[in-house]
Amino acid sequence: MVKARDIMRKEVITVSPETSVEDLGRMFIDNDISGAPVIDENGELYGIVTENDLISRNKKFHIPTVLRIFDALIPLESTSSVEKEIRKMTASKVGEICSRDVVTIDGETTLAEMATLMSEKKIHLLPVVEGKKIVGIVGKKELIRSVSGAT
Repeated sequence: MVKARDIMRKEVITVSPETSVEDLGRMFIDNDISGAPVIDENGELYGIVTENDLISRNKKFHIPTVLRIFDALIPLESTSSVEKEIRKMTASKVGEICSRDVVTIDGETTLAEMATLMSEKKIHLLPVVEGKKIVGIVGKKELIRSVSGAT
């Protein structure tokens, strides 16, 4: 049975929350990667940042819909989600755009479990951790290589 430790990339390219968004973009291109774990000053997992996080900074801004009743304006959407969207669009550091809710696995996670997580959670990278430290990473490419028998 194939497990995460069998297919994970052990040399993981990471960034810090203080890495600039511009440096992140260059790093993705230079290393031909689509995402990277974000590691804090203690070497622990802080979050994960992907190409989608960079791309979403440039999307059209959606102006929230409001309902006017007499002289009152009532937002029909959460103002906190609008504030979050504005913060991401104006971010200059990785810590401002990365996802903090990271799905992680350990070395014993099976291929079927990894495929299920990626499919159901719509994620492309699974950091492999021991405690709070990253020991590897499994991406879609590693899963496809394993399934297809390519090395």
